[in-house]
Formats: sequence, structure tokens, C-alpha cells
Amino acid sequence: MYHSTSQNTPDTAMLTHAQIWNALDRLAARAKLSSSGLAKRAGLDPTTFNRSKRITPDGRARWPSTESVAKALAATGTGVETFVSLISDSTRAAQAVPLIGFAEAGAGGYFDGGGFPVGKGWDEIAFPAVNDEHAYALEISGDSMLPAYRDGDVIIVSPAAPVRRGDRVVVRTKEGEVLAKELKRQTNKMIELKSLNASHPERTFALEDVLWIARIVWASQ
Repeated sequence: MYHSTSQNTPDTAMLTHAQIWNALDRLAARAKLSSSGLAKRAGLDPTTFNRSKRITPDGRARWPSTESVAKALAATGTGVETFVSLISDSTRAAQAVPLIGFAEAGAGGYFDGGGFPVGKGWDEIAFPAVNDEHAYALEISGDSMLPAYRDGDVIIVSPAAPVRRGDRVVVRTKEGEVLAKELKRQTNKMIELKSLNASHPERTFALEDVLWIARIVWASQ
């Protein structure tokens, strides 16, 4: 599919479907995009690079089309040599982390009672350094979290990570409110949260009113 005389280029005869798809995931991550975001930027159907499109209806692995790869490279200003390097690095396959918009996180059907991602409607983003299989990503919308997080930033949240005072966290209340704050203090009865934006007030909740709290372990900036 691709050929180069560079010694760092993988033998094209040995390329696998997974290597090409992983390289596309890495390309999307470099551009701070989800797989569907990359497809949309390239002028393709948003589902072109989704996991469901990587196998045929009868379960066989499917290659991405040359046209779709070319459009993705053009849309991100990436050269073929750079893409080949992403193929070479794809032995360190990035974990596909579920992604939704922060504004959607308060809606029902996206999380179970423990704050773990469930259900349909999640997109995906490649992230190579996460050790929590239940980790997920939220895309920030608006400016309420400035200067910590800007509109369009993506944060990775780990429900399994221990939470300590001073950590940046995502909290969901039983009323369905979802907040990204700094954990100021937690007792057996209450939780105090410091706003990331100084113009927004601190929040205090009775612990019984908090459905779950999860630590932010990474942010794209």
C-alpha cells in the first residue's frame, strides 16, 4: 500500500489492518480529534474511521480506502512520510478511549451508577498512556473552565484513579449536574469543590447528593 526506501519504514508486505487503523487513530490524536472528527474534517462520512467500519459484516478485517487516507492526510496537513512513521510506531497501539461532549455528560444513558461509561452514542479518541480500561474522554464546551480548559479541549477521566485533595475532578450529582472542579476538601458528609475559573463560585455538596467523582488524568492543550 505504501513504499519507501527508508530503513525506518515497515515492510509493506507485512502491513496489517491494525497498523493502518492505529496509524489513523494516532493521526487523529495528533490533530486533537476523535476518529469521527478526523473523518468530518476530511470531508468524509463521520463514521468512516469508526471501529464498526473496520470489519466487514461477516467479521473480516477491512482496509481503509486509499482515498480516505489521502483526504485525512490533506485535512491535517500531514505528509506521507509522517504517516508512515505513525505506522511504524503503531506497535505501541493507542488505547481507544470513549469520548462525548462535556455538555452531554449530564444526560442519561452515558454512565452507570459508579461513573463508568456505558451505552451507545460514544465516539472514540486514541490515547496511548492510560492504564484504566474504563477511562473516557470529555470534550470541553464553552469558556466556563478558563483558563484551565478551553473550548474544544479534551480531558481524559479515570474512574479507577484514586482521588485526593487538590486533584482536578469530574463530579456528577444525583440531579444530573456534571462539573469539572478541583477537589478542595472531602469529609464523610460533604464535598467542597474549587472552581477552575475564578469568576465562578466554589460549590459544596452533601456527599449523599453526589453520584460519583472521578479524577482528570490528562488534558489536551
